[in-house]
Amino acid sequence: MPSPLKGSLLNISRRSVPESVAELRAAGISEVLARVYAARGICSTAELDCRFAGLPSWTTLKGIDSAAARLADAIVRGERMLIIADYDADGATACAVGMRALTAMGGVVDFLVPNRFEFGYGLTPEIVALAAERQPALIITVDNGIASVEGVAAAQARGIDVMITDHHLPGDRLPDTAWIVNPNQPGCGYPSKHLAGVGVMFYLLIALRATLRHLGRFANGAEPNLAALLDLVALGTVADVVRLDRVNRILVEQGLRRIRAGRMQPGVAALFAVGGRDPQCATTYDLGFVAGPRINAAGRLSDMSIG
Repeated sequence: MPSPLKGSLLNISRRSVPESVAELRAAGISEVLARVYAARGICSTAELDCRFAGLPSWTTLKGIDSAAARLADAIVRGERMLIIADYDADGATACAVGMRALTAMGGVVDFLVPNRFEFGYGLTPEIVALAAERQPALIITVDNGIASVEGVAAAQARGIDVMITDHHLPGDRLPDTAWIVNPNQPGCGYPSKHLAGVGVMFYLLIALRATLRHLGRFANGAEPNLAALLDLVALGTVADVVRLDRVNRILVEQGLRRIRAGRMQPGVAALFAVGGRDPQCATTYDLGFVAGPRINAAGRLSDMSIG
């Protein structure tokens, strides 16, 4: 009996070649690699440049100026800030980046990662009540909050300001706060709509540092090096499985370079050690399938603080 598959391979059509392949090939890239790049939306060799200077300016993010100014005011006045983080790897790394940078810039800051089984997702009124026990003047959400209309209202009723940093798509109604940083909010001109929550927070901290520099807060030369946090930015970005467009490729590549050079945060080093991975050979596999899942696992425990 003849095989039903006999001759079937002859009917497989070859995928059409994107026009950008020719430009990539002309630049000396092999045909196979040029096809891979083109399939991922890379149209020119310029998009393969992963230097940090290639990132779009933070000034293109809607609302980032006023958000940075509010953070600067909180630091100057010594106000208590409280980061409310999501429970996954993106939220955890965004929280860690925020805690480290705000503290380095002189902020009084704490964090809260609510139990999702008890409080649900986002800045809910119940989470606001829990946060109020810390007596913050300002709540900063990371990787959540864009849909937290009731939670923001509950915070304001208690006299607490709320700043939203998020990357998720907004609903029909935005929270009633003057400080929202989200590349996906209406009217935002930032060219990438694929930043992870940790990427949004990282950008806000760059803007804050520029604001404090303008105020003369670093006259003694104690300006923090935010690039030291890029390993966390890379980890959260890969673990959240956002699209690796040019912006995210730059953030991830820069973070991986720091890991390979041994200039990583202690927590990242510990994740590589417990996973039995060599940081000098770090790839996105290590971030997405070794380190990231270990952070995400904590959010699935009945009490995340155990992890």
